[in-house]
Amino acid sequence: MPLTKLECDRATCAPSKPYTRLADGLGMYLEVTAAGGKYWRMKYRHAGKEKRLALGVYPDVTLAEARKRRDKARDALATGEDPGQLKREAKLKRALMDATTFEAVARQWWAHWKGPRSPRHADYVIRRLEADVFPAIGARPVASITAPQLLAMAKGIEARGALDIAKRSLQTCGQIMRYAVAHGVIERNPAADVRPSDALKPRQKENYARLDAKDVPELLRKIEAYQGSPYTRLAMKLMALTFVRTGELIGARWSEFDLEAAEWRIPAERMKMRTPHIVPLAPQAVEVLQALQTVSGGRALLFPGERDHERPMSNNTILAALKRMGYAGRMTGHGFRGLASTILHEQGYPHHVIELQLAHQERDQVAAAYNHATYLKERRAMMNDWAKHLDSMRKGAEVITLRNRQA
Repeated sequence: MPLTKLECDRATCAPSKPYTRLADGLGMYLEVTAAGGKYWRMKYRHAGKEKRLALGVYPDVTLAEARKRRDKARDALATGEDPGQLKREAKLKRALMDATTFEAVARQWWAHWKGPRSPRHADYVIRRLEADVFPAIGARPVASITAPQLLAMAKGIEARGALDIAKRSLQTCGQIMRYAVAHGVIERNPAADVRPSDALKPRQKENYARLDAKDVPELLRKIEAYQGSPYTRLAMKLMALTFVRTGELIGARWSEFDLEAAEWRIPAERMKMRTPHIVPLAPQAVEVLQALQTVSGGRALLFPGERDHERPMSNNTILAALKRMGYAGRMTGHGFRGLASTILHEQGYPHHVIELQLAHQERDQVAAAYNHATYLKERRAMMNDWAKHLDSMRKGAEVITLRNRQA
């Protein structure tokens, strides 16, 4: 007969015996020791051998719960598995989870993730983890980390005013947790329960300072007469002619350029959208590059740093030069992109051609992979006209009207 709760409560063992067993059915019984302990056990056979499985301690594990555990073990037996072995494996996995810290998993993820990324970006990500994330949750077992703990970490970064870093750190933690799930270290991703937009202050859209079009001629003349580093002067000239992002410019390598074809092909790992990008080079841009070749000394980078020629110049180099020329708060390197977009739109170039050249393509990876060469003929004509337009403004001549190319 199946046991009742009352029988379990009243069960005792005679002092003369080491234990007494009360059967509940289907192999399960309650083992009562002379010392008063009560233990759920299940007797079963697997691979021709009789075995026993511990189901828990009574009354912590109730009669109903013990039966559920027995039934689960029988289900495993029905599929040919040994419930005892499954229990040992689960215990080992829990111990491994408890011993695996978030930092250990994060470093494994980073080693895997950094492969296709630029060394500069990969280095930035690991330094951000070391500075902001590991001090907060790095020593915790990764399996114990909860959504509120991730949020508290991000809130700590947000509190010092680093809104963008807080958001990116939370997103990076989500990637690390997905990696842990994929490798069987944890069963679910706690970061999936936290959206940055639900937990953190909205980041104010950054409006990069840029001049009005009427002030551009003077800027171009000041760049031409710049007395600082020739690298910086040529970087500003090339920035104006190509209107790429600052990071894409300063990280440029000579291997990306074909001066005969007048093309600059930026690889996907250096682009914000992670897709390759073609920059048609106007004759004026080729002249700048030829001038750079005379001062580069055969180095791999177009714009090497002053102290370490294996690393690009600082992101702030162009901004500092503009400040020295009197444009503090009025113009940035990124501002050249805004100027080009505004003027080209005003002059009638099709929006999609301009957007493609600005590399504002959609995030769909398949479509974007093809788009990098789309409308290349129209983009080349636009870039040539843009260079002539800059020349006219710099010289103070009558500004030419860019051709309205419908595409």
